Amino acid sequence: MDRREYLRTAALAAGLAAAGGCDAVAPTTNQPTGTAPSGTPAVGSPASGGPGTGAPSARALPPEVVTGPRDRAAVALTFHGQGDPVVIRRLLQILDSAGVQVTILAVGTWLAAQPGLVRPILDAGHELGNHTENHKAIAHMSSGQAFTEIDACARRLKSLTGSIGAWFRPSQTQHSTPTIRAQAARVGYPTCLSYDVDSLDYTDPAPSVVVKAVMDTVRPGSIISLHFGHQVTVTAMPQLLAGLHGRGLRPVTVTELVR
Repeated sequence: MDRREYLRTAALAAGLAAAGGCDAVAPTTNQPTGTAPSGTPAVGSPASGGPGTGAPSARALPPEVVTGPRDRAAVALTFHGQGDPVVIRRLLQILDSAGVQVTILAVGTWLAAQPGLVRPILDAGHELGNHTENHKAIAHMSSGQAFTEIDACARRLKSLTGSIGAWFRPSQTQHSTPTIRAQAARVGYPTCLSYDVDSLDYTDPAPSVVVKAVMDTVRPGSIISLHFGHQVTVTAMPQLLAGLHGRGLRPVTVTELVR
């Protein structure tokens, strides 16, 4: 699918959701109507009265993004934001040395414990988004519980950065549910972020396993799931970046991938 076809399909999906004509996507009522961010995320004001939004407009993206356009020689590296700050700083140094910017979906309690990492992450050009406050199994929560988890992390991001960030990724599930999408939209995230490539780094295998898991399944436009706080990710990263470069795939942030 080329990029224009991708955007037309995405817009159609959002329209079907608003009209109630597609069971696979959540309703899009009460969603902000800001434009997709360019550079730093914009800060808006969601209809729910939440802390503001930097999310791309639902007019351009479906309620859940799994991949970017397949006609671009780029992929997005996305990281679960939680873990030992010493290990994380090593990983950030590798990314900085390679000139690579990534998207980090932070757990709220980790942000509270490590506020000193926020500025280095943003100053390096990385995106910082929401991965719930406590990283619990959000797919099994009630609407109210899911809202609280998303909203608490959004407010923490807003207090630390001035924005809730461009992206929300649900915790302990690859794909969002209609309940998750509805509550994310209430907070100010009209699009939930998924992925199509799982690095398996959270299982702490040998670094070669992480590299193989990615390189066996990555395609142009892929969104790759990785994790902070695991030494195997740090060890595997140089080889992984080299493998992507060898395929002609440039690592970018999610916002750059889909815009």
